[in-house]
Amino acid sequence: MNQYKQIITRQRKWMFYLLALFVLGLGLTPFTRIFLGLLLGTTLSFYNLWVMQRKIDRFGQVVVEGGRAFGIGTFTRFATAGLAVLIALYYDEHFHSLSVIMGLMTTYVVIMIDFALFRNQD
Repeated sequence: MNQYKQIITRQRKWMFYLLALFVLGLGLTPFTRIFLGLLLGTTLSFYNLWVMQRKIDRFGQVVVEGGRAFGIGTFTRFATAGLAVLIALYYDEHFHSLSVIMGLMTTYVVIMIDFALFRNQD
C-alpha cells in the first residue's frame, strides 16, 4: 500500500505543477482565454483524479476485506466533464473550449507519464 500512496502523491504533485504553470501562463502571456480554459479543465481534471484515487483506495480495501465492491466513480467523472464543457460553452468569451477539453485530459496524460517514468522504480 505504501507504493500506491507514493504514486498518488507523485501524480497530485505533478497536477499542482501543471496548475501553477497554467497560472503563470495566464499572468505572463496575452493568451488569457486559452489559459483560463486550461485552468478550468485541469482543475476539474484534478478533482476527477482525486475522486478516482479515493474510490480505487476504497475499492481495494473492500476487496481485501471480502466485502461487496461498488464502482469507481465513472458517472461522477463524466458529470464533471460535462459541467466543464457547459461552463466553457456558456462563458465562451472567457474560456477557450478546446483548451477546456485538453485540460480535462491532463489527468490521464499525467497518469501515463508517471507510469512510463516510474514503472520500474517502485
